[in-house]
Amino acid sequence: MYQQWQDLLFLHWEYPADLIQATLPEGLFVDTFDGGAWLGVVPFFMRNIRPRFLPAVPGISNFLELNLRTYVHDRAGLPGVWFYSLDANQWLAVRIARRFFHLPYEHAKMKADRRPDGRVRFESTRLNARAGGRSCVFEYAPAGELPRPAPGSLEFFLVERYRLYSQAPGGLLRGAVFHEPYPLCRPDVTAWDDHLLQLDGFQPTGRRPDHVVMSRGVDVAIFPIIRV
Repeated sequence: MYQQWQDLLFLHWEYPADLIQATLPEGLFVDTFDGGAWLGVVPFFMRNIRPRFLPAVPGISNFLELNLRTYVHDRAGLPGVWFYSLDANQWLAVRIARRFFHLPYEHAKMKADRRPDGRVRFESTRLNARAGGRSCVFEYAPAGELPRPAPGSLEFFLVERYRLYSQAPGGLLRGAVFHEPYPLCRPDVTAWDDHLLQLDGFQPTGRRPDHVVMSRGVDVAIFPIIRV
């Protein structure tokens, strides 16, 4: 598949590695940077999603997404992303991702707008009884370009991830993506929250994010998922 990911805000909190490890399936191990593990909240725009050789479909190929993630590696040491949730406002995408990729997508009521100055306001309310109607709200804008993250840096560790893992009834799955390195910028963040941590079973940290960065976006190729 081909996709575009646009106006991504990466909010990260350092979190106890043992608490994250306790949530992972057999065969996955929490990945750390200088001994620290991380939880990331990422709101963004999904655009022009389409299977290979087919055009985008109006009303289906564009939607919003908000995910909670951490960073892992498998027994072979291959690094990747583990998703605790992926909220989206396109019910068909939710069903397809759950059925074929075994990813924990959740249907949500979402809205977002981009202002002429590039500022984004993004709001998501998960549509299930457990969420209790709580909304996640983010407002952010690009505020200065950053250099490409160098291998070995924290920025590289947090954003340059080209594999994802999921859990199917028959065992662990791994998928791969390809895109050019993220063009990063400093964001001006005027609204944020960590409600998604609580919705997915984590105790909120009670502090501002430990690391914040934004990207205007990348074009992405999605490869078939395989069994680990």
